[in-house]
Amino acid sequence: MFQGATQFNLDGKGRLTIPTKYRDLLLAHCAGQLVLTADADGCLLLYPQPEWQPIRDKLMQLSAFNPQIRAMQRFLVGHAEDVVMDAAGRVLVSATLRDFAKLDKHVMLVGQGKKFELWDEARWQAQNEKMAGFTTDNLPAELAGFTL
Repeated sequence: MFQGATQFNLDGKGRLTIPTKYRDLLLAHCAGQLVLTADADGCLLLYPQPEWQPIRDKLMQLSAFNPQIRAMQRFLVGHAEDVVMDAAGRVLVSATLRDFAKLDKHVMLVGQGKKFELWDEARWQAQNEKMAGFTTDNLPAELAGFTL
């Protein structure tokens, strides 16, 4: 569904413009109803509401008696904010989430299948440099034999 990386500027109010090529799809799929939440890698995750709902529900069905599960619930669901794409295709990124992801003006919107990641541009570049350092010697076992 969503793929590719695009550089954008947040406007003075902290709004992100969704790329034109995804607007109609998002309007048809979720009427522009989206969810923004924090990610442990320091970026934000942007989900269409129907894609986020089962993730949230599954996470909240897990036992909160386990401190790690409770921490994950607190982190993902606690940071989650419903946002609506406006008529100009923009979504407001709250100051809380902008602070968490250290978003300034220059950001990268990165398609990840059913969701987007929203990165500060400098942090995205650093993430890419880390990926460039991967070799076949240090890849996870799940990628053994994976070819492009």
